Amino acid sequence: MDTRFIGIGEVSDVPSVAVVVDVMRAYTVAAWAFARGAERIVLAESLDDARALKERHPDWVALKDGPPTPGFDAVNSPALLRTVDLRGRTVVQKTTAGTVGALAVREAGLVLCAGFVVAGATAELLRERGCGDVTFVVTGEDGRAEEDLACAQYIAALAAAGDGPDVAGDGPDAAGFLRRAADSRAAAELAQGVREGAHPDDVALCLELDRFPFALVASQEDGLTVLRPTAPPAGGERA
Repeated sequence: MDTRFIGIGEVSDVPSVAVVVDVMRAYTVAAWAFARGAERIVLAESLDDARALKERHPDWVALKDGPPTPGFDAVNSPALLRTVDLRGRTVVQKTTAGTVGALAVREAGLVLCAGFVVAGATAELLRERGCGDVTFVVTGEDGRAEEDLACAQYIAALAAAGDGPDVAGDGPDAAGFLRRAADSRAAAELAQGVREGAHPDDVALCLELDRFPFALVASQEDGLTVLRPTAPPAGGERA
């Protein structure tokens, strides 16, 4: 598998396959939303677009970065979302980096959104689809966010390992990648309360490796970029 790692501002073409990584916290939050029963997540272009979608669909759940804000139902925190009942609901998500990265590559043949919580399923889906050229979009800090780069590199190594990690230890050791993420600037800012709308448990939840058994696949539906959970085939068989 041929891979490249770029920031959002470096997206200059339409990749065949894109994996958009935002560990802290957009795609950890998205995974938790699906675990709490959400049917789909609509990625909004802007805060105004998110508000407009919410106004047109009052039953949708709108969330954003930062502190609670009128017009939004939730903030971009996995810890604050993990007890919310989202069964059958549509979630509208707008974040500073994660959703922007996905929208930048929305025309790609396959768009996956990822964090450590869905890393294994993401790598498995890349293998199952036989993806040869994969562009990893490192969304944080103009492509330099250590937690996102570590996660992207881990997924790439895991996908390239063929059958992935096994009891013999043939796959990549996740410990070093997780350590890099834990020591990142984003982790420090969340732990210190620098970022508004955060919870003390957010960092730990963002570093839960393979917490969920599904990948996050983005596609176009009725003019919207929509995220849905997709479980790789059991055993990783190729179609």
